[in-house]
Amino acid sequence: MTDVIRLLPDAVANQIAAGEVIQRPSSAIKELVENAVDSGATDVRIVVKDAGKTMIQVIDNGSGMSETDARMAFERHATSKIRNAEDLFSLHTMGFRGEALPSICAISEVDVRTRREGDKLGTHLIIAGSRVECQEPCVCDKGTVITVKKLFFNTPARRKFLKSDSVELSNIVREFERMALVNNHIRMGLDTGTRTVDLRAGSFKQRIIGLWKSGLDNQLLPINVETSLVKIEGFVSRPEFARRRNPLQFLIANGRNMRHPYFHKAIVGCYESLIAPDTQPCYFLKFTVDPQSVDVNRSPTKDDIKFEYEQQIWPILQAAVKAALGRFSAVPSIDFTSDAIPVRPLKEGELPKEPVIEMPEDYNPFKTEYERKPSASNWESLYENFSRGRKETGQVMTEAPMMSDMMMSDMQKKEVVEVQDETLFEKELKDELAPMCMQYASKYIITSSRHGLMIIDQHRAHVKILYEEFMRRVKNMEVVSQSVMFPEALVLDESQRAALLEIEDDLRRLGFSLEYESGETWMITSLPAMLKNGNPKDIILRILDSVTEDSANYGLDARGEVSIASRAALMMARSSAIRRGEKLSAVEMEHLCAELFALPDPALTPNGNRVFCLLDQSRLDSLFQ
Repeated sequence: MTDVIRLLPDAVANQIAAGEVIQRPSSAIKELVENAVDSGATDVRIVVKDAGKTMIQVIDNGSGMSETDARMAFERHATSKIRNAEDLFSLHTMGFRGEALPSICAISEVDVRTRREGDKLGTHLIIAGSRVECQEPCVCDKGTVITVKKLFFNTPARRKFLKSDSVELSNIVREFERMALVNNHIRMGLDTGTRTVDLRAGSFKQRIIGLWKSGLDNQLLPINVETSLVKIEGFVSRPEFARRRNPLQFLIANGRNMRHPYFHKAIVGCYESLIAPDTQPCYFLKFTVDPQSVDVNRSPTKDDIKFEYEQQIWPILQAAVKAALGRFSAVPSIDFTSDAIPVRPLKEGELPKEPVIEMPEDYNPFKTEYERKPSASNWESLYENFSRGRKETGQVMTEAPMMSDMMMSDMQKKEVVEVQDETLFEKELKDELAPMCMQYASKYIITSSRHGLMIIDQHRAHVKILYEEFMRRVKNMEVVSQSVMFPEALVLDESQRAALLEIEDDLRRLGFSLEYESGETWMITSLPAMLKNGNPKDIILRILDSVTEDSANYGLDARGEVSIASRAALMMARSSAIRRGEKLSAVEMEHLCAELFALPDPALTPNGNRVFCLLDQSRLDSLFQ
C-alpha cells in the first residue's frame, strides 16, 4: 500500500494557520498595529474601507525594515522578537510567534512600503496569496506603510461568514479602543470613512477620557499600589456610576490586554452591596509583574494570560480597590466631622464644673409603656388589653392556633381565590397543575403537576410569554406606533450609528421612530403601543448592540427582517418582564403558569435558556433514601 501522509504546501499551511490568527478584519488590524508598536513608532494611523473588507492600511513612523527584512517578515515563524524558547519567559514585545504577517498575506493582497532612517531608498513589496509579485526600491518616508486589500479573497467560505459592515466596524472600533488604551504614550488615529479619531499621546487618564467622552473625569477613582509581587495602577468607577449595559472593563498585564475572569471576580466582589445586582462597575487597571511569572503563549489572540501567583495577587487587588472606594468616600461611613458644641472659655482661676444630670424622681429606665405586670387579680383585664390591641391592628384572634397551622409556612398561608365560571381550558389546566402555587426567594414558582414537582423561573417564564405575544403581533401586522409626547434624546457612538443606519427601516416597521437631532444625538419620537413598561432608550440601545454581537445569543440569522423583529421582541420582553425578587400573589402565580403552559414550547426562552425544571417521583424518592 502507498503512503498517505504528506507535507502540505506552504501556501495551504499558511491559509490554515490564518484561520486561527486572522478571524476578521479587526484581527488583521490588531496584528499590524502590534508590529508598529514593536518597531518603536510614536505615531500610528489606521485607515479602513468598507469595514476592512476592501482595504486596511496601517501607517507608522517606526524603525522600518531593510530589503532583506521586508522579505523575511512574511516567512512563517520568522521573527526578530525571540531567539529560543527561553525568551518566551522574558517577553517585552507584543508579537513573538512570526505568524501574523504570513497569515495575512496568505488570504489577501499585501502592499508594503518601508524605509529605515539611514537608508536613501526604501523597499516596495507586493504579495498576493503568499506569492511575491513585486519587490523593488522606492521613495517613501521613514517607517512602514502596510496596505491589506481584498481580505479572504482566496478563502470564499471565510469571507461568506463575515458579519455585516456594522458588526465588523464595531469590532474594529473596540479593538482600536483596546490598543489605544494600552499604548497611551503613542499618538493613534482611526479613519473609518465616516468618522476620524485622533488621540494624542498623554497620560493613562487622558487616554481614557479621549476614548470615551462621557463625563468619566468625575467618575474615576485612582489606584496605585506597588508590592514586591505586583504593581497595580489605574482607575475604578464610583459605585453610583455602575452600568447596566456595556460596562468599560479593561485589564492590562505588562502592556498587553488580557481577559482574566479570576481578577474580574475580585474587582466586582468589592462592589457587593454597593451597586444594584444587574449592574457592573467600570475599571481600567494595569498589572506590572515579572515577565517570567506569566504565560502569554496560551491562545492565538495572546489575551489569555496565566499568572503564576494569581492567588497571592487576589487579596492585593481587593485591598487596592476597597481602599480606593473608602479613601474617596465612595462607601457609606460614619461622620466624625460634625460641628462641636460651643463651649464657654474658662476665666483665670476658674475650675470646670462637672455636668449635672437631672431626671424625674419617678423615672424608671426599665419600664416601658407596653409593659404589663400580670397578677392573679387582674388577669381578665390583661386579656382585654391584649384583645383590644389585636383589634386595633386589624388582627382578630378567634381561637387558639392548631399545631398544623403553626408549622405552615407563610407562602402556604396565601389567599386561595375560587374561580367561578371555569372555562374548558382552565379545567384542562387543573389536570396539569395543582391549584396551589408557592413562591420561593421571590425568584421561583413551585407547583406540582401530574409528572412531579415543578420549579419555574418567574422572570424567564414572563419573558417567554411576552416574547411570543410580541412576535405574534409582528407576524400578524398588528404593531401600532404611538407618538411620544416628550421625545427622549439618544446619544450613539460610531458602531451604534452604523447599526442604526442598517436597521432603521426595520425599527420603523416595528413601531420605533428616531429623528436625527445634531452631532451624535437622535430623538425617540414614537414607540410601539404594545411596549407598556421598560425604558425605551435602554431597549433601543440594547437592540443596536445586539446587531453587533453574535447571532447565537438571539437564535436567528444575523441578517434579515425576521431577525431584527426577534431581537427587538426579545429586548422588549426582557425589559417589561417580571423581575427576580418581585413578590407575586397566588392569583398572579397561577395566571403566569396558565399563560406559560398555553404556549406551544414553554420549556425554553428564545435564546435557549431553561424556563422550568421538573423533579419526577423517582427523583424525589431518591432524595429520601
